[in-house]
Amino acid sequence: MSKDHLKTLPAHHEASLSPQDILDLFKVTFEQQLYLNDRQVLSDDIQNVKTELYNRNYAAAFDTAEKRIAYCCRWSSSRAIAYSSLFCHLQAVRELIQECPDCEILSIGGGAGGELVSIASIFAPSIDFNAKYSTKETDAESRSLKVRVVDLANWTAEVEKLTESIQKSWLFDHAADLKIQFLNTDILKATSQDLNLPSLNLITLLFTTNELFMAEKAATIRFFQKLNQDCHSGCHLLIVESAGSYSHITVGSKKFPIQFLIDTLLLGKRGQESTGAWDLVQEHDSLWYRAKDEVDYPLKIENMRFFYRLYRKK
Repeated sequence: MSKDHLKTLPAHHEASLSPQDILDLFKVTFEQQLYLNDRQVLSDDIQNVKTELYNRNYAAAFDTAEKRIAYCCRWSSSRAIAYSSLFCHLQAVRELIQECPDCEILSIGGGAGGELVSIASIFAPSIDFNAKYSTKETDAESRSLKVRVVDLANWTAEVEKLTESIQKSWLFDHAADLKIQFLNTDILKATSQDLNLPSLNLITLLFTTNELFMAEKAATIRFFQKLNQDCHSGCHLLIVESAGSYSHITVGSKKFPIQFLIDTLLLGKRGQESTGAWDLVQEHDSLWYRAKDEVDYPLKIENMRFFYRLYRKK
């Protein structure tokens, strides 16, 4: 296991497209809301989403197209540039996206598109590099990346808009190499077959785990047990949540950091890590991502402070 001592992620990793490229993708995808419509309408929608998220009313935060688009414009853009840097920083994740011949990724709670765009921002340069420097004519065509996005809210239209922009702006002739599917379902009720767990190379749970435990603790524990049982050896699992007390979970009359509960479910009891189904590859309890001031975007870009855990199935 590697304890990550980095304090702040770099604003950009050379293996990915730039933060400005990523923000430009959101500007193109949601041009109508960001530039052409009455900006006060978008501001009101953003405030409505912000209020619901503050009150942890997650279902109400995303129950209309206007709210979902507002979230994409205001927050997914910031998340995407931060995730791109984080995924590149984690060597195992970066190599899966850029080098694995037929990689399958499951993004849980990723309907708003931050994970999807960040993955594409790392995948696209690798396609271009392979096409340019391949020694075999078939090499550039032999790799594909499948991303299945699962979310309780219906982000179908937003995922389709972002997918179309990714294909047109970044992938061009290689659009078919990135296969994206959105599944509108409750992850806690989905079967292993629904999620294709035995075939996955990477699972991401980014700012979603705490929400799952708040909704249904017992069902969430059963979900993690399902991952223990059905994921194949070598599959990676990346969990990211807000650093600090916001991500504490109440069990009985006591509060615990959510990472303590996750570690127990995946690694086994403290002092007995070898008994669990997973190994802890890399971790950080408080890592910052800060965007550069010179990026061009019509809305505020959020900085992020979070913890992460990267696990590998035994």
